[in-house]
Amino acid sequence: MKERTRLGMLCGGIGIGLNTILFGIKLLAGIISNSIAITADAFNNLSDAGSSIIMLFGFKLADEAPDKDHPFGHGRIEYVSGLIVSVFILMVAFELFKSSVNKMIQPVELESSPLVVGILVVSVLIKLIMWIYNRVIGKKIESSAMQATATDSISDAVATCVVLIGTLVGSYTGFQIDGFLGALVAVFIFLAGFNAAKDTINPLLGMKPDEEFVKKIEEMVMSYDLVIGIHDLIVHNYGPGRILISLHAEVPSDGDLIEMHDVIDLIEHRLRSDLSCQAVIHMDPVCVHDEQTNRLREVVKEMVAEISGELSIHDFRIVVGPTHTNLVFDLLIPYRFSKSDSELVKEISERIHAYDESLYAVIEIDKE
Repeated sequence: MKERTRLGMLCGGIGIGLNTILFGIKLLAGIISNSIAITADAFNNLSDAGSSIIMLFGFKLADEAPDKDHPFGHGRIEYVSGLIVSVFILMVAFELFKSSVNKMIQPVELESSPLVVGILVVSVLIKLIMWIYNRVIGKKIESSAMQATATDSISDAVATCVVLIGTLVGSYTGFQIDGFLGALVAVFIFLAGFNAAKDTINPLLGMKPDEEFVKKIEEMVMSYDLVIGIHDLIVHNYGPGRILISLHAEVPSDGDLIEMHDVIDLIEHRLRSDLSCQAVIHMDPVCVHDEQTNRLREVVKEMVAEISGELSIHDFRIVVGPTHTNLVFDLLIPYRFSKSDSELVKEISERIHAYDESLYAVIEIDKE
């Protein structure tokens, strides 16, 4: 985590320096060429410097140790800083589009010179370098904030290329397309900002965990013979490197309690050491040697499968009474299933009762 913070702050510092330089030379080029697109591009780089400052402080604050008000640390600040960077991108896109529309209405003849062209070419090369290192390091340390900065860098490179084309066309043909190209660049920057914002908002809201990560958890837990099955896996993301998971592990109801508890403790420690996540595992006792329970479990599984292969059950147990028997289980239903939860509960309950009038279903709805 310390190395991650160091790399994030280093990239933020480099971004501040390079974007400040780009702002200065592009502003000079905009003044010389009388181009609104180049000038707007210069202020875009100034906002990028501000974004780099936000990213730098975001990594610094995210590294703060947990406290009594934030027991899981401050890692989500990194997502917040990435969101702020995205908002900056969207604001720049809006201002650039507004300026470009004015330039369409009142076009101004552009002045081109080798100095202006050279500045724009160098700007493109610098932004491509920034895109590469932000992208590579962003993937290495799994940082959405840095990925947003990388997206901004490649957007800027494309935007400057378009501005360069507009400058050359306007200077050598007389066609003043500066405003139109500026608007096109604004739209491109807006889309990049929107996608970057989406990538930072999702973890703040609580998004689906990475499938490969879930698969590793399942394989690790199921590698122990004592565990029959797992369900109700929940992954809580408190920022990069700060993950808490909870799950239910099915164990034999007639097993030795001390032995099973020892194995569950062992699994929790292994998850922490191998996958760098805090783990809380709840033991669910499952009857595995009762003939009636096993038979009825298979009957209910077949009924559920007949309705849809997407449905499944777990935590199955029976409660036998003098007049009737309750079949108690959880029903796992995918999101956006064609039938409502209540419709499924009613249909399965009716099928079970039709199979045997002494059987009643007690169904708990569960989501994956």
